[in-house]
Amino acid sequence: MEKRIITTDVTEEDFSLEGNLRPQTLDDYIGQEKTKNTLKVYIEAAKQRHDALDHVLFYGPPGLGKTTLSGIIANEMGVHMKVTSGPAIEKPGEMAAILNNLQEGDILFVDEIHRLNRQVEEVLYPAMEDYAIDIMIGKGASARSIRLDLPKFTLVGATTRAGLLSAPLRDRFGVMHHLEFYTHEELQTIIIRSAQVLGVEIDEKGAAEIAKRSRGTPRLANRLLKRVRDFAQVKYDGRITYDVACFALNLLEVDQYGLDKIDRRILQTMIVNFQGGPVGLETLAAAIGEDSGTLEDVYEPYLLQNGFLNRTPRGRMASALAYKHLGYPMPDKN
Repeated sequence: MEKRIITTDVTEEDFSLEGNLRPQTLDDYIGQEKTKNTLKVYIEAAKQRHDALDHVLFYGPPGLGKTTLSGIIANEMGVHMKVTSGPAIEKPGEMAAILNNLQEGDILFVDEIHRLNRQVEEVLYPAMEDYAIDIMIGKGASARSIRLDLPKFTLVGATTRAGLLSAPLRDRFGVMHHLEFYTHEELQTIIIRSAQVLGVEIDEKGAAEIAKRSRGTPRLANRLLKRVRDFAQVKYDGRITYDVACFALNLLEVDQYGLDKIDRRILQTMIVNFQGGPVGLETLAAAIGEDSGTLEDVYEPYLLQNGFLNRTPRGRMASALAYKHLGYPMPDKN
């Protein structure tokens, strides 16, 4: 699978980029208004009671700000945040050690929480409910269990696959928020703010064009801004205008719907080779030379969400929008 500029997963360059661009307070955070307004109330109530915030679960597609919101909660509460991820914790003892090192009111952020193994997950149950962990000492007949009290903490979980969370763990979260894709206007605001942080001059039309091609995702918007900045610096006078944004993004092969060359090749193969479908997943994957799992998990979701592709019991079909976008005439229904 070739490297894509429009992937919403975290890439190496995002670590340094996102660290500088992340807002630090809820007032600076753009978008997700419903989530933001309810979090403000919960945080204010917890601060007035001098209590830890209830456990929070953020779920939704990658790149929408789950980690950023967790950092903001820690800043607003005035506490430290310990960051880890589901796949990184392999043994129950590792989770017990992390929990035991937390201070009163601290936030434990677990990314990809759906990938915690079952034994590690079971350590979290008493920790989340009773702020205590049970540890076994000794072996065989002399083994005994002791209970260690923990300081009151807040577990913030983030997942792209909420359906894979086990029911007992999901039920222990008091606050659950689904993060939505951003509108073009919200992304435009984010891009203008990011440009100020990066010290780049950008006009509204240039920001709007980048926003339009960013698939509703701030992470991707910031990455495209960084690439367009490079073109503006080398080929133009350093200022990002509508023309500069169009020139750079067209060279990067990201079109006005946020589709890249692989997305377009999938649709084109369906239209040209299979008369628009229906075509089976394995057949389509073989035709474009891609793994069927990658096709289903990486490429298909965005095409489905935006109406370029339809799934039917007989296979995948290109939609009328796909024909129009690629400039092919719609076939006669008869």
